[in-house]
Amino acid sequence: MSSSSLRRRATVGRSVRLFGEFRHEQTDPDRFYRALADDTAAMIAHLHPRSLAGASVLDVGGGPGFFADAFTERSARYLSVEPDAGEMEAAGLDHRTAVRAQGQHLPFRTGSVDVCYSSNVAEHTTRPWAMADEMVRVTRSGGTVVLSYTLWWGPFGGHEMGVTHYLGGHRAARMYTRRHGHPPKNLYGESLFPVTAAAGLRWARSTPDATLRLAFPRYLPGWAWPVARIPGVREVAATNLVLVLEKNAAR
Repeated sequence: MSSSSLRRRATVGRSVRLFGEFRHEQTDPDRFYRALADDTAAMIAHLHPRSLAGASVLDVGGGPGFFADAFTERSARYLSVEPDAGEMEAAGLDHRTAVRAQGQHLPFRTGSVDVCYSSNVAEHTTRPWAMADEMVRVTRSGGTVVLSYTLWWGPFGGHEMGVTHYLGGHRAARMYTRRHGHPPKNLYGESLFPVTAAAGLRWARSTPDATLRLAFPRYLPGWAWPVARIPGVREVAATNLVLVLEKNAAR
């Protein structure tokens, strides 16, 4: 795991580019998710202590499959899990390496993958830490677990509802519906939930089967990473928290 090289990669230019792509999430998801997939694969390559070539990588919440190419281009053996059949078919992509299943009940053997990661899924489930426990379970000893999620109190916590979520999740959903004539895709209380940095760090520090190696704000430049160490401030300023854990040796 090379946190120093990852931090050097986290330039202002990268942050500007990624934040710019967010504008296209609803209007051009193909563009948005391919850009995010490339960035995610590069991030995982820096975080895993060994080459991704030949490594088994499990993507929990793989959605339509945009991430597959980014990992296979790095010669990884990519697998994904997605519970929503409609989401799996949304982009019309090939799903030969996808399994329909819940993140809280992964249909894989204990210690069967080298890398298990989840990108922006925890805020869409009622039991994010049960999902995180499963991610740790299926990862083999010495393997890497990466959980990245959007912080509710950050400016992107409301997703397409914008900053109206600061007025309350249900109110923000009603405001969005009145403005657009239809409810948001990420509906508060049904498919969007208030997940915090404090809760994630508490889980990562207490799980007995893995060790927290790094926690940093995913989309911010490297010089801003210290905000992840400041309680309260990180809930707003970090915007998206990445938790990186190493699976402990079997006892």
